[in-house]
Amino acid sequence: MRGQAESLDDIDRRLAGTGLFVRGAFHPDAGDGVRPLGDGRPAGTVVLVGNAGTAMWAAFRRDVPDPAGKDPLDNWVDAHLERAAEALGAEIVFATRRPWPPIQRWALKAGGVHRSPIGILIHPEYGLWHVYRGALLFARKLALPSAPVTVSHCESCAKKPCLTVCPADAFKPEAFDMQACVGHVESPKGKACAAGGCLARRACPVGRAHAYVREEGAFHMAAVVRTVRHWMAKAER
Repeated sequence: MRGQAESLDDIDRRLAGTGLFVRGAFHPDAGDGVRPLGDGRPAGTVVLVGNAGTAMWAAFRRDVPDPAGKDPLDNWVDAHLERAAEALGAEIVFATRRPWPPIQRWALKAGGVHRSPIGILIHPEYGLWHVYRGALLFARKLALPSAPVTVSHCESCAKKPCLTVCPADAFKPEAFDMQACVGHVESPKGKACAAGGCLARRACPVGRAHAYVREEGAFHMAAVVRTVRHWMAKAER
């Protein structure tokens, strides 16, 4: 039965046991690129939902013992978002479906994160080990806490190992070199990246206690390779 969220805590309670939780929220304005609701009204509140650390992966593997097939994790996440939206009287913006929402821009507006030198948003507690999976749109303006004010650890990080450890040297000042990354991962020299995930991400000293297990790192790296190869194949047609 469709209900109505009264607070961010209501959303977290609905998502309990999934490893997904509220990652931030804001009241949007015209410049935020938030679509209207299905009835044409503007959204009053955008609530970002995502994960951090290993809890979501553990819940996913409990529910999906064989994570094969097309987009099993995205499908699992989206199903939980759909159930939460139905129960809470919200509409969904999926982070992994077209049209791609400006999810990182929304996360920066919600506060508490900063852009890292390798493009991933860095969190003061979770480091680079977190993801925004989508957003719930509410017609009402929910009561929100003040946006957290944090300092980026990247600004005081002198060595910036995330920029120097990549064996493919894929993190260029102008853009991320996807072909260099994938070419290395698929080569005999790329076994460490393929088996445990991005070495640049793992080099960051912030939030290491929340680092993904190797199985999850390998899963995400394989997804990156498939996505890049798909884009490259389409470009060659």
